[in-house]
Amino acid sequence: MQSLPRTLSALLLTAAALCIAGCSTSRLVDSNVQSFSSLSGPVEPSTYRFERLPSQQARATEQKQLEDLAEQALARVGLRRTDEAARFTVQIGSHTARELRYDPWTDPWLRGGYWGGPYGGWRGGYWGAGWLRPHPLYLPPPTLYLREASIVIRDAASGKVVYETRAVHEGVWPDDATLGAMFDAALRDFPQPLAGIRRVDVEIPR
Repeated sequence: MQSLPRTLSALLLTAAALCIAGCSTSRLVDSNVQSFSSLSGPVEPSTYRFERLPSQQARATEQKQLEDLAEQALARVGLRRTDEAARFTVQIGSHTARELRYDPWTDPWLRGGYWGGPYGGWRGGYWGAGWLRPHPLYLPPPTLYLREASIVIRDAASGKVVYETRAVHEGVWPDDATLGAMFDAALRDFPQPLAGIRRVDVEIPR
């Protein structure tokens, strides 16, 4: 008799979570950011051009999409792109790793499901017939994406690195909007960022 209230409670909590998520018009992209700068003040002139590694030149279409996202973030901190007589060169990088999060405490084969053969098996506290299968209310663990966005700015004349920054974010959203927010986070407080690793939150439309 106690299983029914528990089931109802679980369903109500799930419905409430879905309602809150559905009503929200924005989402938060939280990144761990670390930046290094030798720039001492406002950047003038603030012009730059993109620079690509050979491996990035081989993936020109993908790199162009990445640079388009970064260009918007660079413009928001006052840097203007030009392919002629630029003061800086900017190199953009990105990496994504996918992982399936596993939690043994919610594993349907260990808790919510049952295992056994045609003559019986253990099922959530008692023996019962049937083959191994997941609990009907089981929700698979979400796929998480560990993403990194990096920006390296060099003095075009000397080739010296004057600004280096990267943002790391883990979440369930693999879209370009998330990556764009990470570039914004990476450039927070440009050109004189805070020292050390810091968390930067960027809110974007859902």
